[in-house]
Amino acid sequence: MPMNLSVKIGGLVMQNPVTVASGTFGYGAEYARLMDVNQLGAVTVKGIRLNPVPGNPTPRTAEVTSGMLNAIGLQGPGVDGFIKKYWPFLKALKVPTIINIWGTTVEEYAEVARRFDALGGVGALELNVSCPNIKEGGAQFGTDCKLLAQVVSACRQVTTLPLITKMSPNVPNIALLAKAAEEAGSDALAVTNSFPAMAIDIHTRKPKLANVTGGLTGPAIKPIAIKLVWEAAKAVKIPIIGMGGIQNADDAIAGGGGHPRVHGQKEHCRCARADGQRANYKSKIEVRI
Repeated sequence: MPMNLSVKIGGLVMQNPVTVASGTFGYGAEYARLMDVNQLGAVTVKGIRLNPVPGNPTPRTAEVTSGMLNAIGLQGPGVDGFIKKYWPFLKALKVPTIINIWGTTVEEYAEVARRFDALGGVGALELNVSCPNIKEGGAQFGTDCKLLAQVVSACRQVTTLPLITKMSPNVPNIALLAKAAEEAGSDALAVTNSFPAMAIDIHTRKPKLANVTGGLTGPAIKPIAIKLVWEAAKAVKIPIIGMGGIQNADDAIAGGGGHPRVHGQKEHCRCARADGQRANYKSKIEVRI
């Protein structure tokens, strides 16, 4: 008899605990000719803001020891562009879509959430809170409990879709922020985002990225990510999706302090464990790459 690998996060039901990491899989259509997207538990798309975003100048990526730097700059088509170009493909899939959203004001987050709530057929919203608040001197929403709670609460008021708050790693105490997101209405957490870093080209004596700094991902960050998942899991009762440096099934199991997500350079998958009872990872979690 086939094992039941289904998981539930709020109202989102996934046929298995594997999805793709936002930003690594485009909008799903780009990878459809390389794999059967319907084998996933869900498709998590690249971040969407209200209006189109051109992104950063190139070069945007640089390989480093045991990882990669990226400074894409959250390039995206905006809500209208996404709905026109990518939604027809996504809504035809057998698996749900998790839409990663972001903004630079609380009001923008809420408006994007409202637009996707009205769209119909969306599986869940993932809130990327590692963004600067232009009304608060550029402070990141994800590093301030009050600002974070405002974003989650504002989105919660305009949508009944499951909300997954993607936490920032650049905080001294992730437990406090995790609790703030939970109390504001988040149905789950995603831990963690990439780590700020930079690399220098020794021949040109200049940064390898045009943006100078970028986000570090890959095997190098896995031990740090596991620690953050563990700290957040002790503070909240809602599900946690763990990510950071996971490249295979063993890594996913090791990251099981919460809900492991595969997030590698070549194998971009994301795993979720939906409740504390699903602790037997060797029999309950299957990573499909």
